[in-house]
Amino acid sequence: MRRARICEERGSGIDKVVFQVELFQLPAPLFEKPDGFTRTVLFAYKDLKDMDRQDRIRACYLHACLRYMTRSFLTNTSLRARFGIEDRNRSSVSRLIREAVEAGAIVPDEAAAAPKLMRYAPWWAAQESREGHP
Repeated sequence: MRRARICEERGSGIDKVVFQVELFQLPAPLFEKPDGFTRTVLFAYKDLKDMDRQDRIRACYLHACLRYMTRSFLTNTSLRARFGIEDRNRSSVSRLIREAVEAGAIVPDEAAAAPKLMRYAPWWAAQESREGHP
């Protein structure tokens, strides 16, 4: 890929993929690391109702990562926008968030916040703040 000048070698490829997946409301990519290499699996469009539990958790996690890297947080509102869910169906998004929290993929930014003000970060962001990272 490098010799054919197809890859850029700047390290921004995954960020671009995740952004485009969010933009087009696609299932989150699957990153696997078998022995000696990394494999990325991209999926065609799938309705939220057709995604399995792992797809939903992965989508919430990557949404939280993308939001965190832009100095923001996953919220019920941001996740509704990501999946194209109407405001009246906010309880279904709350269930998605609860699944991702229970799986350990995302964590509340402030556990004591009121439910309507709750914000979430990827699991590793909480670890960074405990270690003194910005």
